[in-house]
Amino acid sequence: MTEKSPGPASIPAAAVRAAAAAAAVLTVAAGLGVRAVSGGEVAKYAGDALYTVLIHTLVVLLVPRVRPLTAAGTALALSWAVELAQLTDLPAELSRHSTAARLVLGSTFNPPDLFWYAVGAALAWAVHTRLTARRAPALL
Repeated sequence: MTEKSPGPASIPAAAVRAAAAAAAVLTVAAGLGVRAVSGGEVAKYAGDALYTVLIHTLVVLLVPRVRPLTAAGTALALSWAVELAQLTDLPAELSRHSTAARLVLGSTFNPPDLFWYAVGAALAWAVHTRLTARRAPALL
């Protein structure tokens, strides 16, 4: 006899939100850890990828039933929008007046960042998909 494991729809929204909040904290810790142990391009591009992972976790926190691809696409679109906004003077101006704005918006456009945001979105999608995938039926 076989019994199906519960699917993602059966996981309570509160549990999904708690997991997303924990993932957000771990993502920030990972970003700080990378900066603490490395510098230069490694820290910068890891930070770019983790920025998008963080946005993905925040999307899941706000919309716990969101599909992995939708959450990853939203995170990637927001990351790219912030980067492309750096082609204007607005993020740089806001960053001069606010540390929070500098952390969230950055100040200088850097084309490779677009690639690393996609890496982060792909990583977040893969983990989210793995965590929400229906498990194979368990044998009893």
